[in-house]
Amino acid sequence: MGKKLNENQKQAICHETGPMLVLAGPGSGKTTVLLCRILRLLEKGLAKPDQILALTFSKAAAEEMKERFRRAKGPEGVAFGTFHSVFFRILRRKYGWSTERVFQEEERRAVLRNMLEEAKWDIPDLEEYISVFLSQLSLMSSELESVNTFEPAGIPAVEFRKLFHTYERYKERHEKLDFDDMLTMCHHLLKTDAEARTAWQGKYRFILVDEFQDVNRAQFECLRMLAEEHRNLFVVGDDDQSIYAFRGARPDFLLQFPMLYPDAQRVTLNTNYRSTDRVIALAERVISNNEVRFAKEMHGTGIDGDKVTFFLADDVTAEADRIAEKIADLMDEGVALSEMAVIYRTNLQGGVFARALYKKGIPYELRESGANVYDHWIAKDLLAYLFLAENEESDSALRRILNKPKRYIGRDLLAEAEKMPYTLMRSFFACPSLKKWQEEHLENLRADLNQIRRKNVYDGLKYIRKVIGYDEYLEEFAVYRRTSAQVLWEIADEVMETARDCEDVKQFRERLEEMSRQMQGQNSHRERKRSGVQLMTMHGAKGLEFSAVFLPSLIEGVVPHEKGLEQVEEERRLFYVAMTRAEEKLCLSAVRRRYEKETKPSRFLAEMGLETEKLFGKK
Repeated sequence: MGKKLNENQKQAICHETGPMLVLAGPGSGKTTVLLCRILRLLEKGLAKPDQILALTFSKAAAEEMKERFRRAKGPEGVAFGTFHSVFFRILRRKYGWSTERVFQEEERRAVLRNMLEEAKWDIPDLEEYISVFLSQLSLMSSELESVNTFEPAGIPAVEFRKLFHTYERYKERHEKLDFDDMLTMCHHLLKTDAEARTAWQGKYRFILVDEFQDVNRAQFECLRMLAEEHRNLFVVGDDDQSIYAFRGARPDFLLQFPMLYPDAQRVTLNTNYRSTDRVIALAERVISNNEVRFAKEMHGTGIDGDKVTFFLADDVTAEADRIAEKIADLMDEGVALSEMAVIYRTNLQGGVFARALYKKGIPYELRESGANVYDHWIAKDLLAYLFLAENEESDSALRRILNKPKRYIGRDLLAEAEKMPYTLMRSFFACPSLKKWQEEHLENLRADLNQIRRKNVYDGLKYIRKVIGYDEYLEEFAVYRRTSAQVLWEIADEVMETARDCEDVKQFRERLEEMSRQMQGQNSHRERKRSGVQLMTMHGAKGLEFSAVFLPSLIEGVVPHEKGLEQVEEERRLFYVAMTRAEEKLCLSAVRRRYEKETKPSRFLAEMGLETEKLFGKK
């Protein structure tokens, strides 16, 4: 395909029949190998075009593979598709279903929205709740688990099961199915219908799978059944790049492949054509600390490249400003903005880099929609406190924060106060049923609002969180919702950081609105060709490459992330993926303090050989 192939690539391409595992490290030309293998199968007469199935995970990847095959003069008839599209094809052949039967994403969100509004559950953010429900539903489906045994994260199990059953009844009534059903129904069909299973096993003589490390249990079980007759299963993947455990993908299926198929041939594509030798060597040094993996000993093409750089900043704002300066310097050197990326661990970190680049007039693009922190219910709560401090007659602000934290002002008392002819705060004190202890809570709130009024915006927010007890409310909320309090605190931290140099509440509100507008504008243009500095998470960076990559805030609790410490090998894989996006320049950084808390250096820095304790120990 116009490229000189190395010996390992040739070995994979020339494999004829039987199972094969191709371990393909970053930048090792795996797509080229897949396409060349298909062409060779056809040239050697081992298969007809319609007997070959090439599977990948995204529609974009499948389309790209199909287009590259067409450009290589490959014949029509080879099936390139995602797991979902192929599984739906199998279901459609059996049941005659049309595509109109499939729920579109916004359609099913609207259905769930109506269900939750009718149920009148107390949910601060409906859209966020729906997202959590759908992600947990997908995880349950991919694991082939029963709703009665599945333990969801981020949502109480009782609520999850209740909503699940309501949603399932709706689908039955309206004869609908969603993408998760395609996995579970296809698995059920292949397992229970011998005729259908035999027909599809006979149709596809050769099955090739890209990104095999990303398969989940349902996909893997279906694959095994489809390949059972001919056993020509050719899988390409990298266990070191398995980073989607939250979707049910695990490296286990790739690691177990040689045991499930003892006669499988194995080859490693260990030449990285993307990155310089220095980047590859450092990345290898980190990933080699994982115990459950296939060793690959990746190497480059003999180009050392620039030294990998590291700097330590006082806090996240200083770190973002310095990265923005370095980006400006690279612009002057002629590096295209679209060839630079800031890759961070969580979506919440994007805002500080967006602000720093915006301040310098450098165009940027946020690659992922994620949560809009500046329009989050936590941001609205904190803003409501500040509004109420300025004007106790703001009924909407008082309603919003009345029991955040608990002040034991129940619905009956609220309904009684709302019938009074005064503003809500005054009405409470005029209610005949107001108890003494409730009155004390309201008096304390008034005293707190008086304290906030005397402070600047940033210190006022700190008072709300630490003295009034808003952080404790978030912790209680997290326990109830089966989610991480740390994540909620980080959202509050980012909102506070936005207020750091604001002169008054009006300026703070305008800044939140401006950042929210920028986020929404970015999200509506995600499909366009990249033109600014790319801001993205480590998960979102997979499969991409850039001339220059910045990896910020390499501290414990962020990289590796606090919520991933039980799966530190996955966190290390995530960092490995981020490092290997860099072609030429890689800049690492860390901070001494994050949101006013002292930090510890990421263990991954020490694994590279950096004397971090010494470095962090001195000013």
